[in-house]
Amino acid sequence: MYQTPEQLIAMNKANLEAAMKFAGVAIEGAEKVIELQLKAAKTAFSDSFEGAKALAAVKDFQQFAALKDNLAQPSLEKATAYAKSLYDVASGTQAEFGKLVEAQVSVFNKELVTGLDKLVKTAPAGSEVGVAAVKSAIAAVNSAYDNLSKVAKQFAQATQSNMESAASQATTAVKKASKKAA
Repeated sequence: MYQTPEQLIAMNKANLEAAMKFAGVAIEGAEKVIELQLKAAKTAFSDSFEGAKALAAVKDFQQFAALKDNLAQPSLEKATAYAKSLYDVASGTQAEFGKLVEAQVSVFNKELVTGLDKLVKTAPAGSEVGVAAVKSAIAAVNSAYDNLSKVAKQFAQATQSNMESAASQATTAVKKASKKAA
């Protein structure tokens, strides 16, 4: 099937736009991670400075034990919150990539079916069976892709739920351990 220069230009333009969308999502995700890391670094520096000041003010072992518990719990909670935020950024970026891939697959499938329809019009008599078989195969592949996509989304949701549950349990365990130590 011959493509005109206008068709090639349009196809190249569409591919360039798709590549730009993918790059935009990647850059946006990287910006969010960098912002999150900067915020975490600033907080860690500030907490370290405050912890060092508090440690320098300790006068006896009881104050030291109380200080240890007071510093450990917020640090673990912040680390858990950081991990969850990082996971949220990664899963959000992955979801955006998934949407772009789905859109590209949809466009590709539509163009493939359109091309097959054009081919049928110029094909010799009796080739309809072959074209129908190809269309059937495309439908089967699309169905498998849709099922795989649904499973991947369910897996991502289950992972998110497990991550939130683990973070909650870790925070609760630290609080309980701090209360027992006090």
